[in-house]
Amino acid sequence: MTADESRLARELRTNGVDVEEVRVTPERFAVAYTTTLPGAEPDHAEMGRICNTFIDLVEADEVDARRIEATSLRFENDVQATWCVEPDWIDGLTTYRLSEEEFSARVLDSVEVDPDDTPLVDAGGGGR
Repeated sequence: MTADESRLARELRTNGVDVEEVRVTPERFAVAYTTTLPGAEPDHAEMGRICNTFIDLVEADEVDARRIEATSLRFENDVQATWCVEPDWIDGLTTYRLSEEEFSARVLDSVEVDPDDTPLVDAGGGGR
């Protein structure tokens, strides 16, 4: 199914995510969101809500699994961290080849705190 950016943003907001921007390409979903906890690291509960939103959509066959690139903002233009989810992690989780613990560990290992020169999501597919 073709993913609609405004629908994805609504789904994320319904799950308590303060979405700034969503971009969709055939290869990835890019999400920029403002965190409710602007500390040193991204809030794991917010990360989980984003992951679960996409996992639910994949399991419902409403979107295909693809790379998710997330940018957590403390405030406008103040990047707290970036993190990602690979499509094979989602496939592994939804087919029971990957445990929830292993999935979470992989996502947490992808976190980059205070990344330098990180653009917000862009339509060209290169930013986060």
